[in-house]
Amino acid sequence: MAIKIMKKRLAVRVLIILILVVILYSNSFQRFINPIHFKETVYHYSEVNKIDPLLVSAIIRVESKFNPQALSQKGAIGLMQIMPSTGEWAAEQMGIQEFESSLLHDPEMNIRIGTWYISSLQKEFEGDMFLVIAAYNGGRGKVKQWLEQEIWDGGEETISNIPFPETRQFVRKVVDNYRKYKKIY
Repeated sequence: MAIKIMKKRLAVRVLIILILVVILYSNSFQRFINPIHFKETVYHYSEVNKIDPLLVSAIIRVESKFNPQALSQKGAIGLMQIMPSTGEWAAEQMGIQEFESSLLHDPEMNIRIGTWYISSLQKEFEGDMFLVIAAYNGGRGKVKQWLEQEIWDGGEETISNIPFPETRQFVRKVVDNYRKYKKIY
């Protein structure tokens, strides 16, 4: 009798474990723990700028964890952590009148400018995702310099050659989040 009870308990435990594994690996659960906030705005401006909204979402997740009030120690603002000088330059290029850096706390303005900027980087770096991500964090001039000086070839397998530790980690994190989003969305 005791053996039957033990077998039943074991079977119930195995069933519970299987159910938990299915739940934990389901897309619904993964979307719950890896949400995309401001999804309509991200998708709208990604479409306008002809870029992948999941890449934008991965950048936002790494930059600010979707906090529109985020402010870095270096002064980058908002969801996409845009420097005020970059925001002013981009706004001018985009024809946005009466821009001021405080507008970068507004999710729509931040995503609008950030997606435009990513699009400009994609044009400059011929759509190479790794170069675009590195340039978004480390600066387009630095990435060009690394390529010219053959410090980094822009490849995923040589990310460890990126001389800025922050940019190196940023590229890895964004790529990881991007791949995660690609699986679940």
